[in-house]
Amino acid sequence: MKPLIVFLFLAFSSLVFSQNKPDALMEYRMGNFEEAVSICKSEIVADPKNLDAYVVVSWSLMKMGDYKNAFTYAQNGMKLSRYDPRIIEILGEISYFQGKNAEALQYFQEYINFTSTGGRVDSVYYLMGEIFIRQGRFRHADVALSTAVHWQPKNADWWGRVGYARESFGDMINAADAYEKALALNAGMTNARRGLDRVRKALQR
Repeated sequence: MKPLIVFLFLAFSSLVFSQNKPDALMEYRMGNFEEAVSICKSEIVADPKNLDAYVVVSWSLMKMGDYKNAFTYAQNGMKLSRYDPRIIEILGEISYFQGKNAEALQYFQEYINFTSTGGRVDSVYYLMGEIFIRQGRFRHADVALSTAVHWQPKNADWWGRVGYARESFGDMINAADAYEKALALNAGMTNARRGLDRVRKALQR
């Protein structure tokens, strides 16, 4: 077989193989989380240093609500790359959902320090805001949530939480503004409507 023909044959075979190879990230994005987990586990067996597989399996397990195993895989991923922002964010998110507020804040702050414009920075600031609300630190919550809506200005739910944080420490004028923005994006948002009614009554007193 001539060299050129051999090269074309090998290139075609490689292309066909890559097209048929299971794609864990694609399955994750399609919502097929169990399939993504299965693919990632096989990839990790084949290559224990495949960091992307640890990331995707952790994402998928979180979506399935399996935070314990997600945390284990994320920790193993961190052993491969201590400063990978994706792993740091995953550990913070798992800690948040487990109610470990101090640990979550530590991971989230580390994530922001490494990548202030990362792909999950909006969600990180939102979750930080929710933690501050849990802790009754409403001014801190306002700062975090306001940063979140800076990145996601069309998220009605997040604007509603900005309003709640501001209302909680008595900034009624700016709380009304946030509730109004939430309602402009989602007129049927009951919590924002009730919040706006409350702050308007407070301003009329």
